[in-house]
Amino acid sequence: MQDVTAHAPAGNRTRVAMGTLPLALALVLALAMFLAGCSSAAPEPTRAPTSEPPPTLAPTPAAEVQAPAAAPPNPNRAMAGAAAGQVEPILATNVLNPGPQRVAFLLVGEKAIIKAPEATVSATLVGDGQAAPGTPEQSARAVFHEWPYGIRGSYSTELTFDQPGTWRLDVSVDDEGVRRTAVIDLSVSEDSPVPGIGEKPPLSQTKTLGQISGVEQLTTDYNADEELYRLSVAQVIESPRPGVVVFASPAFCTSPTCGPQVDTVKELKATYQDQADFVHVEIYDLPDEIQGDLSKAQTVDAVEEWGFTSLPHWFNESWVFILDDQGIVRQRFEGFATLAELEAALQEVLGET
Repeated sequence: MQDVTAHAPAGNRTRVAMGTLPLALALVLALAMFLAGCSSAAPEPTRAPTSEPPPTLAPTPAAEVQAPAAAPPNPNRAMAGAAAGQVEPILATNVLNPGPQRVAFLLVGEKAIIKAPEATVSATLVGDGQAAPGTPEQSARAVFHEWPYGIRGSYSTELTFDQPGTWRLDVSVDDEGVRRTAVIDLSVSEDSPVPGIGEKPPLSQTKTLGQISGVEQLTTDYNADEELYRLSVAQVIESPRPGVVVFASPAFCTSPTCGPQVDTVKELKATYQDQADFVHVEIYDLPDEIQGDLSKAQTVDAVEEWGFTSLPHWFNESWVFILDDQGIVRQRFEGFATLAELEAALQEVLGET
């Protein structure tokens, strides 16, 4: 028997309220800890060179993409159930700062992902495993959001962390008439390399359709909406309208949610394109030349400028940012966010403009 938290990556870790687990399950859980896009063994793509690019090639279908050989299996593709009578929590939001923050997590039951409509969450600042003196407990309702294809989904809630440090989330959920609990340990950092709520992000001069010969040079989305590539990130930030910025690689992502994330932003745009500006940033430069081999991939400048390459274990998972009419980040979504979540965040911004 061994402590499953020993396998979690540094920083945010989860643990089960019911004790320790068998070795095989502990190993599975350790793999699941990489949910939010972690891929520590994967080589980091380099930035785009200034030399003349190679001849244009046809893009490779997502199913044929060759991920770096050293990358571990992705937990989105293989997730075992918890041991009998237990619940395994998997934290999906790893970048957290003081202030109001969206927190997302999955709950894995004995047989499958738990999909109860809601869960109850309480957050407490802790020290050495005990509640810090004088720290009040904060309670919130976490709502379940089903991911594309109906296979799994996550709970999300908004919590306010009044200071950095280690926080404990106590989660309670009614799983088919049985009340189950789990504990999630997470780390709230004073600063983050990724633009946070209340900050103005970098004015990245991303490529637009007016600068290249075809949309396939800007995205791996095989059903690309060209309207997402007519403005640069800098133009969206400086626009007098609210904005939505999505970073994702639909075909070359290490999980199956990046393509659906861009599709979800397209749905949002279809409703709000007269009220807000939208832009998709492909993670990799000249994606049509990668041919499914990420060892040849080179990240666009904006990926580094927005701080993603400074995140421990980050590889290429999606992020979405909702900006107000001053270009300030009002909400950020790490990993997959549903249409309902994105729409609620954008509506809040639109209601204040």
